[in-house]
Amino acid sequence: MNTIPQDAIGVPALISERARNLFLIRQMYCSEAVLVTLNQGLGGSLEEYQALALAAPFSEGVGKSGCMCGALGGALLALGLFIGGTTPARRRAAVQKASGDLMERFKTCFGSSCCRVLSKKNTGDSKSRFNQCSRLTAQAAALAAELIIEHRPELEHVVDFCFLNARDSAIGGIIKTALRRAGF
Repeated sequence: MNTIPQDAIGVPALISERARNLFLIRQMYCSEAVLVTLNQGLGGSLEEYQALALAAPFSEGVGKSGCMCGALGGALLALGLFIGGTTPARRRAAVQKASGDLMERFKTCFGSSCCRVLSKKNTGDSKSRFNQCSRLTAQAAALAAELIIEHRPELEHVVDFCFLNARDSAIGGIIKTALRRAGF
């Protein structure tokens, strides 16, 4: 793990692009890509399989219900992990404030937090919808990273730049997904 500090503005951008990459190569769903990237990139306490399991219900608008953007759900989970930490009861107010700020920032960027509303104009056009979801994934990850670093500036010094700068190919994503499904 690289422990060289990097400018706080650069870290959210790296997180954004890595989450987008994991989504675009179809290695992870939106919520999974956001939580896995933030957890790994900022030195979170979850194993990858745990982050995937926690984020899975939020994918595709929370179980395909369309009620909340899955990428936003993954970002909210990351706020709880990093801002709530090991003392969630003492940090509840800070997590709730950060969650409200995230919701506001996301709605300001996209006009809604509802998957159904966000994807309405792309109904029937799967490529357009996929591209839009990649943008939502990237932005949700960046917004969460900004808030996490605002609350926990010390995390800038433990960023895993090797992970954040990596880009998987579509073939690499298929192989990793197959290995994960096989239990490796």
